[in-house]
Formats: sequence, structure tokens, C-alpha cells
Amino acid sequence: MNKKHVSFLLKIFAAILVFILAACSDQSAGKDSGQNKSDNENGGSTSEYPIVIKHAFGETVIEKKPERVATIAWSNHDVALALGVVPVGFSAANYGVQDDSGMLPWTKEKLKELGVENTNIFHDTDGLDFEAIADSQPDVILAAYSGITKEEYDLLSQIAPVVAYPEKPWVISWRDQILYNAKGMGMEKEGKRLIQDTENLIKEKVSQYPELKGKKAAFASIDATDLSKFYIYTTQDPRGEFLEELGMEYSYSLKKHIGDQDSFYIEVSAENADVLNDLDIIVTYGTEETLKALQKDPILGKVPAIQKGAVAVIGDNTPLAAAGNPNPLSIAYTIDEYLSLLAEAAKK
Repeated sequence: MNKKHVSFLLKIFAAILVFILAACSDQSAGKDSGQNKSDNENGGSTSEYPIVIKHAFGETVIEKKPERVATIAWSNHDVALALGVVPVGFSAANYGVQDDSGMLPWTKEKLKELGVENTNIFHDTDGLDFEAIADSQPDVILAAYSGITKEEYDLLSQIAPVVAYPEKPWVISWRDQILYNAKGMGMEKEGKRLIQDTENLIKEKVSQYPELKGKKAAFASIDATDLSKFYIYTTQDPRGEFLEELGMEYSYSLKKHIGDQDSFYIEVSAENADVLNDLDIIVTYGTEETLKALQKDPILGKVPAIQKGAVAVIGDNTPLAAAGNPNPLSIAYTIDEYLSLLAEAAKK
């Protein structure tokens, strides 16, 4: 066990007293302290307690409505924000951020809308900062979209009940992200309403791009500096799943190659590049040089979609690239840009 874990465990005993004192002072805390804010004041939630949430590590029991919500890993905080709840602490975004804020633009936009100026951000790219999470004094920790291990889950559970992923790390749809996290906040009804609103938005936007319907597409990760292999995100991953939601589909040959794989991606050797031959559109992260490099490659350059330039290249480490793992806030913020890029590739 490393020093950070030891220090964390020592703090658990002191934290118990802190939690008791915090309960007495929560109502006097203002927005600058990072206290949860909710737009549920008009009606509120109708959840009944205790709430039991089954996940990969067993069951989490929520005894009463959490007042202080913390989130870790990717996009869980955006679900809370979309439901009008400001987390008392959340993980910094480590991809697609264009400044040193640790927040993607849709997160900033929603916080501004909710009138929040100061935030408590966990800097955990080198591992979870258990001390910072404990210091935020949460009543629940949302981690529905994450890759936490059993050891990390057990340590977090000493701080507060944890909502983990359903079965596999990093494998969860945007709908289940909402459902699991909303249920953990005692807001299942509101979560279902958010799903419906997001579905309606997607349908409205997709209707403006009929050329995408039925196109065979796949979301890939191709490194132009090493074309000996590439990666395809499966439909178990939110990126692949979202393409299908936009009216496209993975080809039969590609699905056959993926097989029963329940991981969120597969690695494909360049010699098997023919699995891409049936695709109308290939989506990948990259730069302005990516398509040129692919077309010049003696193997990948023979793939029909690559030959004709039907490749939607999403700028690496940009907000749009980060939105490839969709959540309700990122979908609303980037769907116009994404659909336009896909439609441009579809016309090639």
C-alpha cells in the first residue's frame, strides 16, 4: 500500500468527526463552498429509501437522499450538473481541455448557468486522491462511468456509498450513466426525464441529416505515426453505440471480427484492414495529416472509405474528441459540429 493510501486510512477516523460537524453547518454554506445546488425545489424527487443499486462490485445502499454529491472519473459530474446538482468535488477532465481549468466547455457553461463560481476539482490523473475526496465530505460518490478497481471501490466506500459501473470498467451507455448516477442521488424520476429530453434532442438534430441513415460506420483510433495496427471501439463503448444512435450501423464483417468481445475496443493488425472494406464512413481521432498518411499507406490506403476520403477526422485532444464519450451536456454542446463532420464524410 502506498503512502497516499496509508495517509488516507489514518484520516478516516478524523473524518468521522468532521462529517458530524459538517452536517450541522451544511445549510450555512454558500455557493462558493461547493455545496450542492439542485433545481428540484419545484416538486423534488419521489424516490423511496433505502435505494439499492446493483453494480460490478455488489450492491450499494443509499439510506437517505444525499445532500453532498462527489463524482470521480469521466463525465459523472456532467450528469449531476445536468440534473441541477453541483458536486462538492469532481475529477478534472484529462482530455480535450484547452486551458488549465480542468473542465470541458459544457461543464463550464452549465456551472455558469447554475451561478457557481468556485469549484472543488480532484486532480487524480496519477491515481485517485482519496484525501481530497474524503475532505469534500460526500454523502455519495458517483463513479458509474469509470475504471475503478475493487481495491479503490473498497477504499472509497469507507468515505461514502459508491455507485460503480454495471459490469465492466469503462463500459456503460450514456443512458445508464444517467440512470445509475441519478438513482445514486435519489433522482431516478428526474434522470428518466433527462434521458427523454436528450433522446428528443438527438432525434431532432439527426432528422436534419438524412444522408447518414443506414450508413455503415465505425469509430476508430488510428495513429498516423504507427500504421502497423489500429483500434476499433466496439458498440459496447459509448462512441460506437452513439454512431448507431445517429442512424448508422457497424458492418456485418466488422461485427463478425469483433465477435463476442465485451471490451470497449479491439486491436486490429494492419494486415486485417480488410475488415474496414464494407464501411462507408470511418471516424477517428487525428490531425490534418491523418487522412493523407492513411491514403499513402500501402495497406490501409486500399480501404475504399480511406481511398475516397470518407474519413471523419476529429481533432485530437479537442472538446469534440472528448465528446466522443457522450453525456447529456456534451451531446447538447457538440452534436451540431459532430453531425456536420459526419455528413461531410458521407458525401465523399
